Amino acid sequence: MVALALSAAACAGPPRTYTEEIAARRAAIDTFMRTSSESPVPPEKRAEILPLPYYPIDEQYRVPAALKVVGSSQIIELSLSTGQKRQMRRIGMLAFTLKGEPLSLTAFADVDDVQLRRLFLPFGDLTSGTETYQGGRYLDLDRSASGVYDLDFNRAYHPYCVFDARYECPIPPPENRMKVAIRAGETLP
Repeated sequence: MVALALSAAACAGPPRTYTEEIAARRAAIDTFMRTSSESPVPPEKRAEILPLPYYPIDEQYRVPAALKVVGSSQIIELSLSTGQKRQMRRIGMLAFTLKGEPLSLTAFADVDDVQLRRLFLPFGDLTSGTETYQGGRYLDLDRSASGVYDLDFNRAYHPYCVFDARYECPIPPPENRMKVAIRAGETLP
């Protein structure tokens, strides 16, 4: 869905700087949200909600992260915004340093993703419930053969249930609730 919008933005020519890359990504997401039949934003709310609000782009929130894979993929149940549960595989811990502070997040994958093409990072932080959605935000990472990931919180996004309560959105588990403020990515209006 959003990937299609981002692919279209990439075809328009490669951005020259990191800031331009993130700005182009944000513009592509807004176009998708405004025009796509698959947008999670109901048509009657688009004028009110869009464009999406973001923190200013800050390269300090882009850091390398090393994945320490757990011995065997553990199936766990993440709570959803609807009160239901979704099975996910716990893949491992991503360790990183942000603004001098060592932190970690648990990385998950869909149970059906046997090739581990993407890692899912639901997280909460000290902005959750005030500046950002109380249920947390997400990052998606393409799998890295080296085990080192480009962890870029400027790409953090709200789950679709923020726009439409009919969506079921995983809630970050306690281990992914950071005791720091991540002022990067999407914000609430």
